[in-house]
Amino acid sequence: MSEGAAGCHGSALKESHTVSESIVAETAARIFADLADPQTINAAKTDAWKKPLWDALAEAGLTLAWVPEELGGTGADLADGFEVLRVAGHAAAPVPIAETLLAGWLLTQAKIPSPAGPMTLAPMRPKERLTLNGDGTVSGRARGLAFARDAEHIAVLATGAKGAVIALLLAKNCRIADVRGISGATLYDVTFDKAKPVKVADAPKGFDQSTLMLMGATARSLATAGALEAILAISVKYSGERVAFEKPISKFQAVQHNLARLAGEMAAATTAATSAADAIANARSLNDPGIFLEAASARIRSAEAATEGTAIAHQVHGAIGYTTEHILHRFTRLLLTWRDDFGNESQWAVELGNRVAAAGADELWPLVASR
Repeated sequence: MSEGAAGCHGSALKESHTVSESIVAETAARIFADLADPQTINAAKTDAWKKPLWDALAEAGLTLAWVPEELGGTGADLADGFEVLRVAGHAAAPVPIAETLLAGWLLTQAKIPSPAGPMTLAPMRPKERLTLNGDGTVSGRARGLAFARDAEHIAVLATGAKGAVIALLLAKNCRIADVRGISGATLYDVTFDKAKPVKVADAPKGFDQSTLMLMGATARSLATAGALEAILAISVKYSGERVAFEKPISKFQAVQHNLARLAGEMAAATTAATSAADAIANARSLNDPGIFLEAASARIRSAEAATEGTAIAHQVHGAIGYTTEHILHRFTRLLLTWRDDFGNESQWAVELGNRVAAAGADELWPLVASR
């Protein structure tokens, strides 16, 4: 193939991939807009909206986008799934689509078919360990899982006698306790007391808990970027409508400054998260030091942006932003909760520093410059 033909072919592939991402994102956004409007859900007295929303997402193939067709999914690219996660964050998605996507991805690593229905995954904390016992059951405790009571199955990464294994368990066979996260959101502690898996298989060579944390952290970084984009739009709209001293508060310099800061935090988080997602989507292996640099940087920066962005948005809204009647809390609670999932910013910063120090000063600039 000539150089010109190769270039045209590459451009066509890139254009096709971009179109694919756009269609997936637009489909997800349309479903959330039609069936998961934050104001409507915030005012709902029952959970009747959940099933139509989940059914629409599943019918569109978004819930198992990262699962190959032969294992029960739709076989979409990693980039497509990452777009779904960003859009879900923008909608403050009140269903376990991110958890189901990640659970399906985890099961796929061991070629375990994904069941229909909502899933979650464990562990979601770097230092927690689950164990595959000699009798084939799973033991251990996973803290702070999202949507554990909504999930029908839980995909887990555990340690067996010969190394890492991946298992699929029925949620009803585990003990689930409600806990309150720092943001006030309900999370769940799940205890696996010799729970018998539906299916278990060895994890691929080189796949361990750090790999799971890396993928999960990138997923949360993208969702954070989407949610920050949403609270920026909400804050800009509110500041244009709220009148004080006979003019909209958006005319006050202090408010303008805060909105500019919020836009900066959103842009920084989005840039870091999309860069990490693009690197993972195009990587041959997640064990590459450059991939870790991207994911760690995205996690650290998006968590910082979540902290700052939440504070700024509530400053702009004043007291009304803290009320249950206003939708702002639906986003800010998620933003604060997501900071701890798959490792908080301090844990990622320490690990990144340790790896840079171990590699030596001469390796730092070539690694950074290669990204």
